[in-house]
Amino acid sequence: MQREVLDPAGTEVDFLPLLGTDHIEFYVGNAKQSAYYYQMAWGYELIAYAGPETGVRDRASYVLKQGKITLILTTAIKPDSEIAEHVKAHGDGVKFLSLWVDDARSAFEETTKRGAKPYMEPTVFQDENGEVVVSAIHTYGETIHKFVERKNYSGPFLPGYVKPWNALEVTPVGLKHVDHCVGNVELGMMNEWVKFYEEVMGFQLLLTFDDKDISTEYSALMSKVVSNGNGYVKFPINEPADGRKKSQIEEYIEFYRGAGVQHIAVATDDILHTVAELRKRGVEFLYVPDNYYEDVLDRVGDIHEDLQELKKLNILIDRDDEGYLLQLFTKPVEDRPTVFYEIIQRCGAKSFGKGNFKALFESIEREQERRGNL
Repeated sequence: MQREVLDPAGTEVDFLPLLGTDHIEFYVGNAKQSAYYYQMAWGYELIAYAGPETGVRDRASYVLKQGKITLILTTAIKPDSEIAEHVKAHGDGVKFLSLWVDDARSAFEETTKRGAKPYMEPTVFQDENGEVVVSAIHTYGETIHKFVERKNYSGPFLPGYVKPWNALEVTPVGLKHVDHCVGNVELGMMNEWVKFYEEVMGFQLLLTFDDKDISTEYSALMSKVVSNGNGYVKFPINEPADGRKKSQIEEYIEFYRGAGVQHIAVATDDILHTVAELRKRGVEFLYVPDNYYEDVLDRVGDIHEDLQELKKLNILIDRDDEGYLLQLFTKPVEDRPTVFYEIIQRCGAKSFGKGNFKALFESIEREQERRGNL
């Protein structure tokens, strides 16, 4: 059953004030080619680079930016490295969900004293553009939260990175910021990680979805959404639920070889333009049957967009007490059926599209069946 906490910010002082998502770093098999994909298909601008040419001997990293979204694509130069091992086990996937803070030392101290496992002690990185302080803690699977303090830095990204000399001319698709990042965890572990975010990071439980909310004839999942005090950072946490066949969460866990980031929701102010551009550039989306649109307005009421245009692009619609939202999910963006993206436009709504769960789940199951994994 869906449950909503009406005051996620609470009244207590926030011991871990977050300014938003600083960046998301993927470990990938071939960062140069992945960067080309994100530039040409998604319209990200290549803003910084680190690698052998800049004195970094074990990796190459490409930093891409659109709106307030920053992605890093990192690949191993040598086979006997943590990066290569991560890609061998998981395929291309998110290693660091990095959070923007005013004080990385305090963030580390406050979270570790509440039980977080340290990954990186507060460390100062410097160059001619100033300094950045970074600390980090472990979370689910091999995913890491970095705390990045950059108030005394004016460089292109971080010390050690340089402006690229081979950036392509790109056309953005209208992406603005990270709306939320979703983690998939093993059966029975959802509540453990919700407790972690509540007790270690001071997040509050925002929404709960059970297997009655998110299910089809064949499979189901459970999900809880946690949010930090100001609502800038939201992490839904999913786990499988009992079903007749393998759920999308079980498929992810099998192919990712454990818990990890399932999808990243990126916001736009004009989803019709964004999705049309992405489709034109070859990005694949889940298919929604035409009959979804036959009675959708009876459920969601009036919207500003033209329903036929939304239908043509397969965009889904949902409404809550605050307004409505438009959303669509890509297919996995690598060959393993793991990480994908959600494109979302919020027209007042603060929820996550509960009314679309069944249609989305059925669409995902069709793809699972095609892969032989249902």
